[in-house]
Amino acid sequence: MTRRLFAFLPLAAALLLVPGARLPVEACCPAPREGQQVLNADQTLVILWDAERKIEHFIRKATFKSEAQDFGFIVPSPTQPELSESGGEAFSLLSRLTEPEIVRQPRPRRGGGLGCGGVRATKTAAPEGAMLSEPEVRVLEEKLVAGFKATVLEADTAAVLMEWLKANGYAFSPEVEAWAAPYVEQKWKLTALKVAAADTQSGPRSLEAPALRMSFQTDRPLFPYREPDSKAATAALDTRYRLLRIFFVGEARYAGALTPEEAWTGRAAWSNPLKPEQRADLLEKLKLPAETGPATFWLTEFEDPWPYKLAPSDLYFSKAGKQATLKRPPIIEYYDSPWPDDAILYVIGVGIVLGGIVAVRRMRRAKA
Repeated sequence: MTRRLFAFLPLAAALLLVPGARLPVEACCPAPREGQQVLNADQTLVILWDAERKIEHFIRKATFKSEAQDFGFIVPSPTQPELSESGGEAFSLLSRLTEPEIVRQPRPRRGGGLGCGGVRATKTAAPEGAMLSEPEVRVLEEKLVAGFKATVLEADTAAVLMEWLKANGYAFSPEVEAWAAPYVEQKWKLTALKVAAADTQSGPRSLEAPALRMSFQTDRPLFPYREPDSKAATAALDTRYRLLRIFFVGEARYAGALTPEEAWTGRAAWSNPLKPEQRADLLEKLKLPAETGPATFWLTEFEDPWPYKLAPSDLYFSKAGKQATLKRPPIIEYYDSPWPDDAILYVIGVGIVLGGIVAVRRMRRAKA
């Protein structure tokens, strides 16, 4: 079976909008006007994996660092994806489910023992063949998604894709062409999107895109971790750090991996089965049917200080070797207790009371 993959071009494929050109479609992810820079900043996403049907529901909520007023991006997928608006409330629900427990304890009065421990936990390919006709780009679908327009394309070569993007108001950089070439060769579909900023603020700032759901067939669940070279953009926007948070929902606990030679920098921060009512609430907030996915949801949250560098591969998920539950360390909230916490004081107190009782009994015996 041909391996089906999915790659979300996180850097908005570094597509640059040509000044003065018109875009026939709009959507959501980064490609600034020529001479301006856009970067993916912090990202939070949900991957809902239906192992029985081999369907991944990919819901993305992202923030972009940009000095542009509007920009576009493209999303490759192995087959024509189903695009839909998704509920942003699901992200708040998942954050509440995985937050650390709060434990109240009396404040220690002396050194040693627990001390001041209890620091707050923070969420911190297709066969090759000769072409029988001139290479071209085919428009497969155009639709509105979450108030934006999306255009689904199919390109025969990366070069002809670049020409189409330029002709439709985009400038396609060499870095993005190199990034996209393997996916174009595998005949993946390309969804072109555009984001427009609502204000005219100048200088670098953060822009947040609406939650967009893409549902597609794949043999293995994955997150498109690869990006085009971003050295110039990170330097221009003075950006060095970002956080990638992945809420992975499947029938079991899953783990993420890149290649045997290079380990993923992410880690699991929380992993537990969800209750039936939590499953129903999540699906409702994601605007998905009640029968979507496995009958029992197992949620694993990953945190990754996603580096701005070329990755060796996309991020793939598979069942974890150990199906153990995992929770964040509790948050310790101390309160001042009216009682002393030194055990010696209690021993002395008990000794005094017992000594008094013995003395009283001796006095009574002496009088008798």
